[in-house]
Amino acid sequence: MNGSGGRNYSFVQNRACEYFPCHAGVPEEDFNCLFCYCPLYALGEACGGNRRYLPSGVKDCSGCAFPHLRGNYEKVIGRFPEIAALAAEGKRP
Repeated sequence: MNGSGGRNYSFVQNRACEYFPCHAGVPEEDFNCLFCYCPLYALGEACGGNRRYLPSGVKDCSGCAFPHLRGNYEKVIGRFPEIAALAAEGKRP
């Protein structure tokens, strides 16, 4: 059982990954690898996760487990309109 109401596409795990689990604070059985690269990264400070910025200005998400929690699939997907709006802003004529 994936714990996502039968939506098998919403939970993926790769225990063979050399970085698994890549973030602390999530029980291994609930660690979702689906969003290995977080789609919320592009939202900057508005991502809603536990992020910080390095002195170089690079966003550091190593302390954030939000997209890796089994129950957060809908929350991540629900932010897609914001991500799409960012992409539209960058559109060139």
